[in-house]
Amino acid sequence: MMARLAGKVAVVTGGTKGMGRHFVDALIMEGARVAVLARASPQAQALAREYRDDVLVLDCDVTESDTVDRAVAEVAAHFGGVDILVNNAAIFEPFLLERATDDQVMRHIAVNILGPIWCTRACIPHLRVARGQVVTVSSESVRMPFPFLTVYAATKAAVETLSRGLRDELRADGIRVAVLRSGSVASGPGDRNWDPDVTAAFFDTISKSGHAAFAGEAADPRTMAQALIAMLALPADVTLDLVEARATRSTA
Repeated sequence: MMARLAGKVAVVTGGTKGMGRHFVDALIMEGARVAVLARASPQAQALAREYRDDVLVLDCDVTESDTVDRAVAEVAAHFGGVDILVNNAAIFEPFLLERATDDQVMRHIAVNILGPIWCTRACIPHLRVARGQVVTVSSESVRMPFPFLTVYAATKAAVETLSRGLRDELRADGIRVAVLRSGSVASGPGDRNWDPDVTAAFFDTISKSGHAAFAGEAADPRTMAQALIAMLALPADVTLDLVEARATRSTA
């Protein structure tokens, strides 16, 4: 079967671990060349070694607009353009707002809101040439904010609003803008570094409140990556504005 994204260049933020890494794997399998914008790490080095010519891994803090602009310019020069942007990088950490530090709140805002804004702004000129696509990863917590995750849910609601506005703003340029609203996804060892006491209180609270039952089982991130590919592989005359994907089975 022909690779559905052959010849495409995709930029993926936060693509060195978690669901983002599975996005990169799926994009490569479908024939795309991928630029990963992520902070320097052993995972980033391993990704670059594994895929070599098909992947460009750039050390990039998505909260810094100048750094993002330089990274996207390097991607376009290296691969000859940008066809796809996947805004995946995000901070996800439980805390009660009353006890939150300024740094915790500002990191969520900077990574989860400003990151997609800076990355999308930098990619728009290239996406206009390619008549490309933007997919921003959101969360089902937009529909049902969890205790301890209210700031996180608010940031995801913000990027969904951003996407809705950009959909009309960029329509005349042939740029499609979509949201992949993800349910709970299985994470690997080391993907989360949360305060153990806060984590225990978080899981106890959502178990009693019914939020854990709403979330149900965690989806396989490889399957979530296939949902992304299905969105990106559609013919250009169709746009999936919002796809909400979650595990089939639920404990509710």
